[in-house]
Amino acid sequence: MDIRRLTHLVALADELHFARAAERVHLSQPAFSRSIQAVEGELGLRLFERDVGEVRPTPAGEFVIERARRLLFQVRCTQRDFELYGRSELGKTAVGMGPMPAVSLMPLVMTELRRRFPRVCVRVEVGNWQQLLKLLMAEEIEFFVAHVLALPDAETLEVRPLPGLRAHLFVRAGHPLAQLDCNWNEAWTFGVAVPKVPPEMKVQLARLLGLPAGQEPEFALECDNFALLRDVAMSTDTVLGATYAALLNDLEAGRLVPLRMPEASSLVTNLGIVSLRHRTTSPMAGEAMACIARVATEVSI
Repeated sequence: MDIRRLTHLVALADELHFARAAERVHLSQPAFSRSIQAVEGELGLRLFERDVGEVRPTPAGEFVIERARRLLFQVRCTQRDFELYGRSELGKTAVGMGPMPAVSLMPLVMTELRRRFPRVCVRVEVGNWQQLLKLLMAEEIEFFVAHVLALPDAETLEVRPLPGLRAHLFVRAGHPLAQLDCNWNEAWTFGVAVPKVPPEMKVQLARLLGLPAGQEPEFALECDNFALLRDVAMSTDTVLGATYAALLNDLEAGRLVPLRMPEASSLVTNLGIVSLRHRTTSPMAGEAMACIARVATEVSI
């Protein structure tokens, strides 16, 4: 089976249009059509229905296309393995981080990596797990760190659990609740600002707040820009939901203080390192993953 022709099958399955698919693989439309016909002739199967103005895979086509995608993925992995073996370099890597691990882990991780590998280039993409998963599947990043309970159970993904980071509530030093024992409902009356919260943590929060079944907690501010969340908490009576590791400097300087809430320790992030299964990562990505695992162990509370 010609690998090049398998790429043509996948292109047609994606575009569902002969002209667009031919343009995508840089062929003329007649040459592209002959390539598809050659595959069908070789297999003795009709892989696409060609109605007027519509192209769609047949059941046989869906079967073949699924396996073609797997094979092409393995080919790309093998090609990358050859390149890494030939270069033996640590040159660069691109990784993804969820909002909370970005502020809880990456400052310590990047400090260590920059000290050990000063000539290496690292690109960090920050986003929620859905955004990072798209980047990973497009092979634009080598791995990402995020909440993993909501991830789809895909055979192409490998997930390495990390030690949990406990989430707490913090306020500015002069906040009305700063020196008091309080509960979740009292803290909630001031409004809570958080990075985007995964579904499993919303369920835990709803239980702590005593909300009816199925009702989700409402946040005063929910966004992935942690600097904005911190500034709002420092300037108003808004309560900030975060980890100790994300606020080390502010806590040491006394600008922010944790609320005295015994039950806050029950909220734990479920983080993991997500990569593509059977995909050889670059040496630098391996160093970064090992460093992240060490730092996560050190800062877990």
